[in-house]
Amino acid sequence: MPDAAVLVAKLLFWGSLSTLVWTHALYPSAAAALARVRTRRVRRAEIEPTVTVTVIVAAYNEEAVIERRLENLLALDYPAEKLALLVTSDASTDRTHELVERFAPHVRLIVNERGGKVAAQNRAVRETAGEILAFSDANATWAADALRSLVQSFADPEVAYACGRLVLQDAAGNNKEGVYWRYELWLRASESRLHSVTGGNGSIYAVRREDYVEVDPRFGHDLALPYLMVQRGRRAVYEPAALAFEKPTPSNETEYRRKVRMFEHCWLIALRGGMLRRLPPVYWVEVVSHRLLRYGSGLLHLVLLGSSAALAVLDGAWLWWAALGAQGALLAAAAAGVGIARYYVLVTWATVVSLWNYLRRGVPATWDAAEGTR
Repeated sequence: MPDAAVLVAKLLFWGSLSTLVWTHALYPSAAAALARVRTRRVRRAEIEPTVTVTVIVAAYNEEAVIERRLENLLALDYPAEKLALLVTSDASTDRTHELVERFAPHVRLIVNERGGKVAAQNRAVRETAGEILAFSDANATWAADALRSLVQSFADPEVAYACGRLVLQDAAGNNKEGVYWRYELWLRASESRLHSVTGGNGSIYAVRREDYVEVDPRFGHDLALPYLMVQRGRRAVYEPAALAFEKPTPSNETEYRRKVRMFEHCWLIALRGGMLRRLPPVYWVEVVSHRLLRYGSGLLHLVLLGSSAALAVLDGAWLWWAALGAQGALLAAAAAGVGIARYYVLVTWATVVSLWNYLRRGVPATWDAAEGTR
């Protein structure tokens, strides 16, 4: 029995460790290397003189930022006769409606019953006519040429979805999200060159009207739309020249709470959204490696920690004690407030808490703005 227990513990140890190394280090490196020799190019071109665009801003109680957002959109370097601006409110109860109405007739307001961001976006799409639908968060700011750059990808008939590059402004506190985000954008660029991105961002993205899909209101566009486009034989690409700027949450702790909320929706999509159906092989590997294994990283760390402890007791070899010590050092650094260690541990733990929340009570369609981002 002890020999069998040691064998099982070794399998769990090496399986969890290799999977964590793959999703966090080896896969990103392999994707970057392969993208250099197997680039699937996007045929970009200036198409704004002939293509109409509707920019949709979903808002819930955004009085603090909505005027700045609309002034920024009205200043875009894009032909005014080809551009429509719309705010779709998820039953805001503050001064959002009043402030938006000041921008009429240049900006249209739709007021919805409280049903969540995606439900508000779905209604806005049904009530607009632009050939390209661009979406933005209310707290984002776009570079003047962001929309012009974003729509260039749609000159390629294979492209159904394009997301821009979100630049996080310096956090007021100790949040290390910016470090992770730079790594994420590097990986996103590689995936786009290989086939398609596996996720977008709510600050700046666009979809062809003919390809738009009304997803479950509990889903988010960031994760759901890219794989749905690929399942339909289309591409979802990254356009780094389309710049958007947002204020991150101020601390690792507030980022943890944002990630718990976000990962709850990710778990719903991953487990109930049919992510792996009808995907080409390259993109299937992207989704599994970047999304499914990343969301499971908290569980994998728990397996690694448990198997390390079991092997240290049952087998006693120095390797198991060293592995256990390394994990203990990471946790100690996080507890002591070492920035990147604390960020990694909190975000990884958020994947576990969010799964528990999803299994225990499901996922609501509505949510409030993240702390400190307005």
